[in-house]
Parts: sequence; structure tokens; C-alpha cells
Amino acid sequence: MKKLIAVLLVLALISPVVLAAEQKGMEQTSTTQEKVQSTNELRQLIQERQQQMYQEMANLGEQEKGVYQNQNKVRLAVHALLAMEDLAGNVGPQIAQVAREFDNSVQATIKAEEKVQKRSGFARFFAGGDKDSAEDIEAQVVKNKQRIQQLNQLRSQCSNEDVKNIIREQIASMESEQTRLQNLAQKEKESKGLFGWIWK
Repeated sequence: MKKLIAVLLVLALISPVVLAAEQKGMEQTSTTQEKVQSTNELRQLIQERQQQMYQEMANLGEQEKGVYQNQNKVRLAVHALLAMEDLAGNVGPQIAQVAREFDNSVQATIKAEEKVQKRSGFARFFAGGDKDSAEDIEAQVVKNKQRIQQLNQLRSQCSNEDVKNIIREQIASMESEQTRLQNLAQKEKESKGLFGWIWK
């Protein structure tokens, strides 16, 4: 019996470390930069990266899966924009820079969204939603909308029509995710709880 308790205690202590390492690995994969030489290579790379993201999610708990499933749209777009740096001509380095800024934003919104998802029903019932996390998400959404405007301007300066279309697809993914995050933040702020009026 003592051995079983000891094993369970060790597993309880190790599992958060293992999960954190897996999540760190997922977060870092979007910053890996592979460059391609053609739009066909780029589309193939996007498909491969998407499959890799699905496989990475298999190791996560249900709450984390929900967060990453949504955020992966932007992570995939970031990966595509970084990979196309050489295909986009003179604006390629600027597109890659905006993509890196988006990548940093994804890491911030993932952390904030995980806090929202992990908020206990007890805390939500009495104190309402996680206002700080909601404000963090909103701040990132504002910055990301500016980044999307930059990407649209850079896309218009690109001479390759195929590359322009791929950039447009990535922007559409980013825009839909920003809308979802904005709605999540708004809903979280509107959740007042039983004693939420105290902190108003």
C-alpha cells in the first residue's frame, strides 16, 4: 500500500512537468523557420505542418486541446508566412517580421485563454469571469488587427499572384481567430458572478 501511495505521489509531481514540457514543445514549433522555393512546396509544407499540429494535440488534455485547436489556425498561418519569405520578393522580410510578432502574440493569448478555461466553476459562480485574462486577450487582439492591416498592405505590394492568394488565406485564418478571441474576452468580462458587483 505504501509503495502504491509513493508511486502515485511521484506521478502527481512529475505529470505537470511533463505536460509543461510538451506544451513548451508545441509553443516553440511555430517559430521553426523552413523556407520554400515554390508555392507548391509551400502548400505541401502547410499540409505537413497541419498534420504535425494534430499529432501534437493528441498528448494534451481536453481543455488544452480546445485552446490549441483554435490557436493552431494562427500558428499555421505564422508558419506559412515565415516559410514564404523568399517567395514574397522585397516584402518577404517584412512579412516574416510581422509573422514573428504574431507568433509572440499567440503564445500570450494561449496562456490567457488557458487561464480562462481553467477557472473553476466555483470561482466563476461567485467572482465571475477572469477579467485580467480577458483584458490581456483584448490587448493582443487590438495589436493583431494592426498586424493584419500591415499584412494586407504588404500583400498588395507582392507581385506573385499565387503568393498573394496564399497570404490572403493566412490573413483570413488570422482574422477569424481574432474575432473568436474578441468574443471570448467579451463573454468573460460580461460574466459577473454572484459577487461580481463588488469588483465593478
